[in-house]
Parts: sequence; C-alpha cells; structure tokens
Amino acid sequence: MKKLSFLFAQLFFVGLIFSQDLKYYLPDSVSYDPSIPKPKDIIYHEVGEWHVTHDRLVNYMKVIATAAPQRVKLETMGLTYESRPQVLLIITSPKNHQRLEEIRQQHIKLVDPSQSASVNIENMPVVVYIGHSIHGNESSGTNAALVSAYYLAAAQGKQIDELLENVVILFDPSFNPDGLQRFSTWANQHKSKNLVSDPNSREFNEVWPGGRFNHYWFDLNRDWLPAVHIESQNRLTWYHKWKPNILTDHHEQGSNATFFFQPGVPSRVNPLTPDKNQDLTGKLGKFHAKFLDRIGSLYFTKENYDDFYYGKGSTYPDVNGAIGILFEQASSRGHLQLTANGLLSFPATIKNQFVTTLSTLEGAKVLRKEFLEYQRDFYKLAANRAAAYPVKGYVFGDKNDLAKTFHFAEMLKRHQIEINELPDNWSDAGFEKESAYMVSLNQPQHSLIRAIFEKTYDYKDSLFYDITAWTMPLAFGIPYAELTGAIALGNKVESLKTPKAGIIGGRSNYAYLIKWDELYAPAALNELLNAGLVAKVATNSFETGVSGGNKKFSYGTILIPVTMQDNDTETVFAKVSGVTEKYRLKTYAVASGNVNSGSDLGSNRFVTIAKPSIAMITGPGVNATDAGEVWHLLDQRMNMTATHLEPTIFNRAELNKYNTLILVGGNYPDINKEKLKAWVQAGGTLIVTEEAVSWASQNGISEVKFKKAKTAVDSTKNLSYVDRSQIEGSQQIQGAIFGADVDLAHPLAYGYNQKTVSLFKANKVFMEKSKNPFATPFYYGSKPLQSGWVSKENSEAIKNSAAVIVNTVGNGRVINIADNPNFRAFWLGGSKLFMNAIFFGRLIDAASGRTEE
Repeated sequence: MKKLSFLFAQLFFVGLIFSQDLKYYLPDSVSYDPSIPKPKDIIYHEVGEWHVTHDRLVNYMKVIATAAPQRVKLETMGLTYESRPQVLLIITSPKNHQRLEEIRQQHIKLVDPSQSASVNIENMPVVVYIGHSIHGNESSGTNAALVSAYYLAAAQGKQIDELLENVVILFDPSFNPDGLQRFSTWANQHKSKNLVSDPNSREFNEVWPGGRFNHYWFDLNRDWLPAVHIESQNRLTWYHKWKPNILTDHHEQGSNATFFFQPGVPSRVNPLTPDKNQDLTGKLGKFHAKFLDRIGSLYFTKENYDDFYYGKGSTYPDVNGAIGILFEQASSRGHLQLTANGLLSFPATIKNQFVTTLSTLEGAKVLRKEFLEYQRDFYKLAANRAAAYPVKGYVFGDKNDLAKTFHFAEMLKRHQIEINELPDNWSDAGFEKESAYMVSLNQPQHSLIRAIFEKTYDYKDSLFYDITAWTMPLAFGIPYAELTGAIALGNKVESLKTPKAGIIGGRSNYAYLIKWDELYAPAALNELLNAGLVAKVATNSFETGVSGGNKKFSYGTILIPVTMQDNDTETVFAKVSGVTEKYRLKTYAVASGNVNSGSDLGSNRFVTIAKPSIAMITGPGVNATDAGEVWHLLDQRMNMTATHLEPTIFNRAELNKYNTLILVGGNYPDINKEKLKAWVQAGGTLIVTEEAVSWASQNGISEVKFKKAKTAVDSTKNLSYVDRSQIEGSQQIQGAIFGADVDLAHPLAYGYNQKTVSLFKANKVFMEKSKNPFATPFYYGSKPLQSGWVSKENSEAIKNSAAVIVNTVGNGRVINIADNPNFRAFWLGGSKLFMNAIFFGRLIDAASGRTEE
C-alpha cells in the first residue's frame, strides 16, 4: 500500500512539473491585478501544457491590450503571406502612454546627429524590443510571451511601476506566425496524455519542411538585412519607427545543451561593431547570469555563436546603434524530452525565456543612460568614421535592368539610408543619371552602408556561424563603384519612382521586341506564352530600326511576330502592352523584318520558345531553403507555377506533362533514377544545383567530373585534440562570393551584359571543366574570390573549375549549376541564369553539351 501511495505521489509530482499553472513561472514576491485575464482564461490551457497556436496567441494579446489600456497598446504591423497578423504590443507606464509620440520623437532625434545634442536623456525612457521565436519550431520564446505579457500587464507594486516608467517595451510575441502555426499543430497533434519523452518519437521529428521556416520555407532570421519577405518588411518599419536601444531574439538550440546568452565568440564580432557594443552586451549579460542563477539554470556564453552577419536579429541592431541579444534555450521540441541532462520539459524551457526577458528589462532600466548615450554617440561619431574612411560614397545602377536597380534602392531606403540622384555634371559614362543613384558615406547610417557595399577579405577567425560575405551590389548583379575624394551629390531621393514602361513606337502590324536584360522579362514572356502567343528568342545579336532611330539588340531578345498569332493585331497589341506595363519593361515596335546588321527577324537564328511546364522535387533529403528560394522566385517574382513533387509521387506520376524538372541542393535516395534518366533522354530539361549536381553524376544521370580539395591536415604531425574542431571547421565553406567568367553568347547567359557574374558558394561541389569547350558557359578563373573567407585548400579547388556545365543526355539536357543562383532570394544576379535554364535549356545545341572523350 505504501509503494502504491508513493507511486501515485510520484506521478502527481511529474504531472505538476510538466503541466504548470502561472505560479511556476512568475515571481512569488509580486502581487497581480485580478482584473487582468490569465492566459488559460483565453487560450483554454495552461502555459506549457500545449504549444500555443498563433490565433490563440493573438487573441490573448488583444485581450491584454483591452484589459490594461493604461499600460498596453496593440498595433498590427502587417500580415504574413498566409494573412496572419503580426502584432506588436507597446508596453510602458500610464504616464508614458500619455506622451508616447513625444517619447518616440525623442528617440528619432537621438539618432540624428544634427539634433541629438539637444536631447535631454536624464529622464528619457530606454526602448527595448522583445522578439520571440523567429524560427517557428523554437516556440518556447513565443509561449513565454504569454507569461511576459501577463506579468507586464498585471504585476503591481513599486518594482513594476519603476520599470515601466523607465522603459518602453516593443513586444513582438511571434516573429514568424506562419511557422509557429505549422509547428504548434505538429507538436500538439502528436502529444500523448502520458507524455512520451523518447527523442525517437514522432512528436520530436517533424515532417519536411518543418516549422522553422516561413510560408516560402525561408529562414527569416537571415532576412533582416535583405528584407525580401513581407514579415521582415513589416517588422523593420516599426523597428526604425522607434529605433530601440536593445533587441532580444529568443531562440532554441539542440536539446542536449543548456542556455546561451551573448556575448558570443569574441573573435567573430563584425569589425564594424564598436567595442562599446560588446562592453554593454557583457554588462547586460551579468543580469542574465544573476537571474538564471536565482532559479538554478545552467548557461554558457562566448562560445558557438557569433555576431558577424548583420542579417540576423541579434546582429542587425549592432550596426544600428543598438545592442542585439541572442538567447538560445535547449529545445524540448515537444512537451517532454529525454536529453543528456535528464528530462527537459516544455515549461522549463519557457521559464528560462521568461526569466531572461525580466533580466533584460532590469538591465535596461539600471543601465538606461548608458544605452541612450551609446546610441547617441554611435550616430554622432558617424561623421568621424566617414572622415577617416578613404571611400566617400558609392554610385550604383544598371541602365539595362532598371528593376534590379529599383529593388536595390528600395532596400537601402528600407534601412533609412539616404540616396541621391547623380548631379547634373556627372561625367562617368558607366552610369547614367536616369538609371543610377549615389550614396554618401557621410551620413548617420555610415556603418550600415559599408556593411552593404564592402568586400571583405581579412578575418580574425576561420569559423563562422553563418555566411562570411554578402556584398549586396554583387548579389543584386548591378554595377557599382567606390567614390573617393570630394563628391558632389545630386538631389536627395525622397521617394522612388517605378521604372518607366511602354511600347516604344506604339502598335505594330509586324512585330514587337522585348529586351531580355530586365529582371521581370521572364515573367512577361511566361504570361504571353500562357496567353497563347508565339514567341521566339534571338540566338544572335542584331541592329534594326525602331522609333527614334536604330537600336542594337543582344542575344536573348524576345520576338513577338504579329502575323503568326491566332489573334488580330489589336489583341496582340493589348496583350504585349499589358505585360509591358505590368512588369515595367521597354518593348519596341518594329515595322520590318529586314535589319541593318545581324540576323533578319525571319532567320532561323530566332527560335520558337516552348511554354515551360515545371516540377520541382521536394520532401525529405531536399534542402528546404533552396527549394523555397525557387518557389519564391517563380511564384512571387515571376508569377509562374511549379508543381512540387514528393519522391513517392514522382515515382508514380506521368512525367510527360512536364518539360522542366528542378532538383536543388540535397539528396534524393528515394527517386526512381531510371525513370528520371529516361525522362531526360526523351527530351526533358533537368536543372540540378549544388549537392544535386553530385547526386546526378553519381547516379549516371549526368556526366560531370569533380575536383577534390587537398586535406588541410598533415598526417605526419601530432596535433592537439582540442584543435580538431577548429581545423575541420575552417575547411567548411560557409558562404563566399566568387566571380564566374561568362560566355555571353550562350543561351544560359542571355540577358547578362557583364563578362563576370557573381555567384554565391556555400558547398564543396567543385566541377571540372568539360572537355567539350562549349559545355562550360560559366567558369571560375585563377582568381575568382570577390568577397568572403575560404581556406587555401578550397580556394585551390575552386580555381579554374566550372560553375555551370551543360550535358546532352539523349534528346534532353542536364544543366548542372554548382552553386546557388537564388540564394536567400536577394541574389538577383543569379536569377537570370536560373530563368534561362527554364526557358532556353531545351534550345541549347545538342553538340555543345556532349562529352568529348
């Protein structure tokens, strides 16, 4: 009987641990306003009992704002791709709420060197942005937001009053609503009444692509700088509206870890980050340590994580005069998991996240003036940094691709960077006043501008948590130049104007010509093909007469012959005019097929284009972010559809409905390889990127040979055990930029105007050049590195290797792209290569892709 009672007591105790009410989380020395609803009153379960879904999370935030209007104001920043609201709570004292706009304006003045000296910070509140769970399946942060919101709205007494009087809190309960919803559904639907802790259980092993990503399978924690996605754009609007002094970024790490808070690895701090930033990060860290010690939680700092890439939530503030703080909690992934440290419960992970929210706010209150002074000095000293730096500004712009130029300028303005027109006396023929802009480095965002434009070659460390280079003009594929000496600026650009569009020459009874240089030309072509129009591509350059005189047209120009269409001339004009306006293109009407030089419009050098029918293999083994980049490119930018085929579906599907198949980086063990090869031999175009290039070659689908990097370890020497991770880690290619030489006459290079195209490499796929001299249209020369870190051994392997190889397989083509032309959706310089593979891959001459023995 005693044993039975003991067992019952043990089970009751376990139940208490793993299904907690608020008392488990909240400080017991604080009283709470009974009129403020507790989370369970609204979400129908205790915090940590289930994973909160995004709809219930938002409902609770709305209720909190309604119940405590004197402390809490709710704003909707915008909607995600799946139309979920991104909400932001502004939490501060009733007194501060009465003058909230005044406080905000003070913070804006604090970052303006022309006004900051006049700002009195003696009683000025510090602004802290508390952000949760940008990775949807790292949900302890978002679930902790329920506790934090309740505490900040309901706590009573001198301590909370003093905190709210000195701090304005921008409270973002979910950085990634779509990912959170996906993951919470998974974790909850696999929860047992009797919690299963075995890590092998389905609850802890999500199906592909998992809840980490947003709708398009992107890692939003890499998007703060490029700001491609709507979630990032919505968030950045509010970030710059307030200019916070601190931003916290609550994450999770491997289940066998403990808890991490910054500072990170000292040698991996971006050199543009001031030393004072790390000093304040360390001071704030003392508060985290104190609060975690109080509850007995283990933690570590200055290991594993770094502050190098400015596109992450914990580093973006560092280049904006603020302090970014990364928190990494060991993940339970479900509700209770057995780890190397014992049983890890979901409530325990939530508690650590909540406690470090409190430690951040306490540190912000105590160090308030230091944070405010640091932010003021960061921007005030921008002029000194500009004076000491030899480069005084940049000019950028692509006269052949106004859309990419527009998006680049749009990105700069999103980060509060001032841009100017070219002055009237501008004389550099490489940039034209109508299609280029200038950026002076003598402005408050000096450091951020350098982070965007600079090339980097020198590093203190050879290990990196993320990419080592992201030089944005190279990524966008737009020409740019450094400006030294005194520079004259044109008018300040207050608002960007979309590129001019229209059919030059009006309606034609003969033909229209669309230049392929523009980013959105593929979208226009696809729409015309879907509308049933016949389109041809020029495989030769030519010059012909258009309205206003003669004009040269390059390889890849799209020809729409009017008399070959099933529609009358007015309908053809309406369709061509419609896509021209929609995609902001310049289209030219021509009255004759007889050209001044090159191929006449009736020549067989103009080849009819087939409408793409695209499928992409997705699912287990496939790199989800690579697949998401293709999906985003086609769906969001090009308005094109692509079928997503799981391997099991591929194996039983009729493939003759597709003329293009895409395999991105990853591994494909479950695909019927013979079926895939037969489809290519029958005339299909197979596009493979990164690791899929190796997979296709190993399985006899393509004919690519590879180079191997030499080993970095001298086997004749005895090395220290502790050096192994450093040596092996230094041989990884985390991400660097390489310039590929290009054959501009090749169909895969149509639309490019520069002989060098910047590609992003984050793998060890080193293709040997084909023995067929026409099969390697993109290749790396003897000095390909443009920006970033790569080991000596890997550098040697990349030199004189192939970036792109075309194989002829039967009647089909395999297009092997060693790197990622669509990296994180901001690598617009590679988009043309990828779209050319889709539209023109099947037009590549068979002999140019055959392997020569």
